[in-house]
Amino acid sequence: MIATWWASLSLIMKILWGVTLAASLIFIIQSIMTFLGADVDSDFDVDVDTSMDGADLSNIEGGSNLYTFRNLVNFVLGFGWSVILLQESIPSTPLLIVVGVAIGIALVAVVMYLFKWLAGMQQSGNINLQRSATGCEGKVYLTIPASRTGSGKVQITINGAVREYDAITENEEPLKTGSSIRVVDVIDSNTLLVEETNTYTI
Repeated sequence: MIATWWASLSLIMKILWGVTLAASLIFIIQSIMTFLGADVDSDFDVDVDTSMDGADLSNIEGGSNLYTFRNLVNFVLGFGWSVILLQESIPSTPLLIVVGVAIGIALVAVVMYLFKWLAGMQQSGNINLQRSATGCEGKVYLTIPASRTGSGKVQITINGAVREYDAITENEEPLKTGSSIRVVDVIDSNTLLVEETNTYTI
């Protein structure tokens, strides 16, 4: 039955099914690891040399935080399943693609907002960030531009939980994803000043 159904699909639909199922599996694994507090190293290290380097996408304002593997998975998830489920209802291929892209983008925005909200709930609980974060060590999650020219992301462990913050550095060289860091100071409720600890991990 399944073999007959699979054989009836066009090559494009077979590819779409394969990619969408893979994205679904990755999404489930990422979600489980995130809520278990695991240190997930799944984001692309993307250097974007534009005026948006320091923008905070977690505030839904746009910026380099958009270009992550997690968001790619979310987009493929939304796009793939919408095209698969709506192909019979929307006979126009161009319209179907437009709808799929719109749903994919919407899913990315929703998940980003959800994680931002959850992070805010955690951070506003009972953490004195200045006291708890200063001196903590962790690693770079998204490349931090050099000399305070923009912000990236770091993950540090506070009170036994892995937490993610925006970060800037005074280093003369960018801190790449995977670089080990130490928190030097707290700039604001969601931004840390960090320095490299001369150890690199994958």
